[in-house]
Amino acid sequence: MGLFGGYERAGAGIAKDAPQKKPFFRYWELVFRKFWKLIDVNMLLMASLLPLIAAVLVIYYLLETNAGLAMLLSLALVVLGAVLFGPTVAGCTQVLRNFAKEKPCFLMETFWKAFRENFRKASVVGILDIIVGLSVVSSFKVYPELVANTGSNFYYVLFVLSLSIAITVAMMSFYAYLMIVSTDLKLGAVLKNSLALSFIALKKNFLTLLIAVLVMGGFAFLTFLFPYFLTLLWVFLPTGFVAFMIVFNCYPVIQKYVINPYYAQRGEVSPEASYTRTEGENLFEDRGGKEAPVEPPKKKGKKGKVIS
Repeated sequence: MGLFGGYERAGAGIAKDAPQKKPFFRYWELVFRKFWKLIDVNMLLMASLLPLIAAVLVIYYLLETNAGLAMLLSLALVVLGAVLFGPTVAGCTQVLRNFAKEKPCFLMETFWKAFRENFRKASVVGILDIIVGLSVVSSFKVYPELVANTGSNFYYVLFVLSLSIAITVAMMSFYAYLMIVSTDLKLGAVLKNSLALSFIALKKNFLTLLIAVLVMGGFAFLTFLFPYFLTLLWVFLPTGFVAFMIVFNCYPVIQKYVINPYYAQRGEVSPEASYTRTEGENLFEDRGGKEAPVEPPKKKGKKGKVIS
């Protein structure tokens, strides 16, 4: 008998219609199951920042010796990074969507296919995200200075307004990339539906955004305290895991309000619902959870000789 006995006894199996786990437990099960692949996704997302990092290095090393060349190269790198950002996020979103749906996924093949097929629409969304992000960051400096210089508190109203717009755009982004890789909608329809879904599922979206900000902000704060240790860790954590949380939370909303109604109106079965559905007579019946356990044969006679 081995250290952990009983493995030679076949169990009853798992029924295909067994109840699905609660989303919270299913999420963590998927995180642990896909842990190393989520690190790969994190590395892909960080790779989209390479042009920006290169632009900073160009300015640092060339600005004093050749200012014109430094500005030209850095501008070109920033534009390249802005164009590639959206398609990179779209490719990673497709991979994470497959993880959340527990569909087979060859990571790099899936990533590059989504990157190429959604390049145009994802680039536009990515550039819009970057513009809004830079505007919000600058507003934290500009509006307080305007209040200090003019003495008018009206600029605080503008600051709150710009922050509200940024939050709305962030929640729209949760759905924009998912709809780009999941549907054939035109860009205008993607943005319109993203805005609608950001308010339809407002509670879930705000909670998702809050958790994402807390995780990323906490990790950034720890990096500030321990820069030599945690700076390199950004290559592996936590962006891919936060992105998976967003996809896991938000894709069911798209499926409920966009995908399923589309096929229902056409009188068709949604591919999302028919993924595990079989047509016609099954050659083999899945009896998981129903068959009787198989007992191992009883041992007879003397023990056999052990050959070392």
